[in-house]
Amino acid sequence: MKTLLISFLAVIMGSICYAQTITGTVIDKTSRQPIKDAKIQTSDKQSTTTDASGKFTITCHEDITVAVSVVGYSIQRQILNECVGSISFELVERFQELNEIQITANSGEATSTIEVPQSISRISEGEIKRGNGLFMTDAVNTNTPGVTMQGRTTTGGQQFNIRGYGNGTRGTRGVSSNFDGQGTKVYLNGIPVTDAEGITVMDAIDFGSISNVEILKGPSGTIYGNAIAGVVNLETRKAKEGETTISQRTTLGSYGLLRSTTQVAIGTKKSSLLVNYGNLQFEGYMPHTSSKKGFVNITGDFKLSDRQTLSTYVGYSDGYDQRNGELEIDQYETFDYSGNPAYIKNDAHSATNTFVAGVTNGYKFSKWLTNKSSIFGTSQLMDASSAGGWQDKSSLSYGVRSTFDMNFKLSEKVSLKGITGLEVQRTTLNSNFFGMGADSTYLNGYNVITNIRSISSTESTTSNVFTQWTLNLPFDLSATAGIGYNRTDLAVENRIWGLSNNHVGNETPQSYSASYDDMWSPTLALNKTFSEKVSAYVSYYQGYKAPVSSYILVPQINQVNPDLTPEKGTQIEVGTKGFLLKHKLFYTAAVYSTKYSDKMTTVTVQNPENTATLYAYVVNGGSVNNTGVEVLLKYEAISSRDKFVTSLRPFFNLTYSNATYDDYRFETVGTGSLGQDSTIVNDFSGKIVAGLPPLVMNAGIDFETKIGLYANVVVNYRDAMYFTSDNENITEAYTLLNAKLGYQQQFGHFNVDVFAGSTNITSTQYYQMVFVNQLPDAYIPAANDINFFGGLNLSYTF
Repeated sequence: MKTLLISFLAVIMGSICYAQTITGTVIDKTSRQPIKDAKIQTSDKQSTTTDASGKFTITCHEDITVAVSVVGYSIQRQILNECVGSISFELVERFQELNEIQITANSGEATSTIEVPQSISRISEGEIKRGNGLFMTDAVNTNTPGVTMQGRTTTGGQQFNIRGYGNGTRGTRGVSSNFDGQGTKVYLNGIPVTDAEGITVMDAIDFGSISNVEILKGPSGTIYGNAIAGVVNLETRKAKEGETTISQRTTLGSYGLLRSTTQVAIGTKKSSLLVNYGNLQFEGYMPHTSSKKGFVNITGDFKLSDRQTLSTYVGYSDGYDQRNGELEIDQYETFDYSGNPAYIKNDAHSATNTFVAGVTNGYKFSKWLTNKSSIFGTSQLMDASSAGGWQDKSSLSYGVRSTFDMNFKLSEKVSLKGITGLEVQRTTLNSNFFGMGADSTYLNGYNVITNIRSISSTESTTSNVFTQWTLNLPFDLSATAGIGYNRTDLAVENRIWGLSNNHVGNETPQSYSASYDDMWSPTLALNKTFSEKVSAYVSYYQGYKAPVSSYILVPQINQVNPDLTPEKGTQIEVGTKGFLLKHKLFYTAAVYSTKYSDKMTTVTVQNPENTATLYAYVVNGGSVNNTGVEVLLKYEAISSRDKFVTSLRPFFNLTYSNATYDDYRFETVGTGSLGQDSTIVNDFSGKIVAGLPPLVMNAGIDFETKIGLYANVVVNYRDAMYFTSDNENITEAYTLLNAKLGYQQQFGHFNVDVFAGSTNITSTQYYQMVFVNQLPDAYIPAANDINFFGGLNLSYTF
């Protein structure tokens, strides 16, 4: 009996010691005022609210998760390691947090956008979901002044255009085209999507799983190397700490749109795991434009110790996009969307199978020194056909990026923060190109492969070593200086050289190579912060774009192009950003002047009689001067926990661009007075750069209510623009109206989000993409009638 009594008392005392109460406080981080009626929930199913002084009491257990939520504020969570003392939560208004914090910025640590002396646009998940949230083009074009995104198809061939930088040299009527994605460096969860040669193919990205987009505008060579136009950082969703959630998202829409996404997210004190599986189908609004894609993404974050973290990402995609070619001007203007017969006869398409993997290790050596090192790899198989024939590609990219973040407190008001690191990437590409012709067994069917035209192997390596430091001085002044060194090496081998060149006296090279190593990219900037939430800055940035492998050899004369140099971009920018009107108005404003010198172009060589063109080759031909103004405004007009309308957020952004060619000449082949081929020199100096609308404006409003109803309305305006460098061909301006209505509510452990929306409500004719300097090819049109979409998102949180 005595033993039983002692055991009973021990259990009671143990329970008392294990389960004890603890108090907490919830305040507004900016005003420091208590928040009443904040909802407190714990992982062991406790629920309470804060009183008028912002206080609450719960029963505490070790490793219990406490979550605080209130309308208008971002949710905060804490995992309690021990039940002593008290806990406090400093909530940040959701509007302020969404617009202030940058995930990567210019270091490995989260940094306030107010502190970064550069124009950076961030698109949050809420802004992505203003539309159907699947293709990213609407989100980028609506929310980022100075940046546009276009695609060859609705779900593939996407390209970024940052502040009017023009890609490639394949134009037939001008100095540059947008045929291939060059100049912009794109990362997905820290893994380069851009290969070592500087070409970006985004067909394998599951844009429906992206939750955050961060865009650095202008030359960014110091930290990112071969990034003359800018940098785009994409991040997928991650599991929330202290929650285990299963979700199913389904979206339906016009023209056979169907997207299904299944997610499992597990977040604990020391780990976060998210598994995402998605399928996308789209029939297309023109003949021969359907798409089918499948995605699997696995994201994991693990806290190995107080000093060490490990992050992983694995992704696989399988996609097929049909193409029906670009419309000629007359086709577009007469609404003839039948496409290019040569494309359709060749069953034009792009099919990709892509595997991506990356591991990042973070280690905190001390309070002033942290390292983040990543290894990554991408393998891709692709086959594509067009009017010109069929191409098979297989590529493997792999590399490493390692950065050291340092932070020194030199005195009470002076500190020094810096990032030093390197990035090395190597890409091997095997490419086979075939001709196509009629299938003699079925003449009414698609053409088939008939002959081999080329087999090539390319090896590309790029390396970047950099250091950048910011000195924080009294009076909230900071000075930033950095330098980056970038090198690119290219080597190409002709794998069928022996078929036509294996004979005595032949001088055609079987392989050729080139190196570009004089690419130094400095950064200089000053930033001044006023009242902690407003800043003004002036900055100077520089970047390069090295030639790609196809520019190196002049096959007709069997020589490597010896004098080609990288394009160089320099940018001076003056800007300001911050919060006004009691933190309700977030704004950014920037004026920039960017010069792209040594722009690549083509020249032709005639025979001595000037009766025929012998060959053409790429040279550095001139400069492009881009100047512009960008303004962004976001206003939290209503933020209330008690009123029917809990949130009302209008937004507006504007881009004005003035870009001209400077001392720029482009050679084409024309017909002389005697009917012979003749070189024609086109002088574009002073003309407006093609492919850049002078004025772009976007405006809209987001609306949320206490009962869960929400709505979005967006208006997009794009000015007329020239699409040939001779300024003889111009698009028409257009305005689009889009809207969405939804209902979202929490029912116990269930979260329900049902929505419906429409795009192009006014049935306006507009383009999905315009091919710059590619006549007779010109337009890829968007659907010229109203489109509808709707969906249901369900999730259960344990």
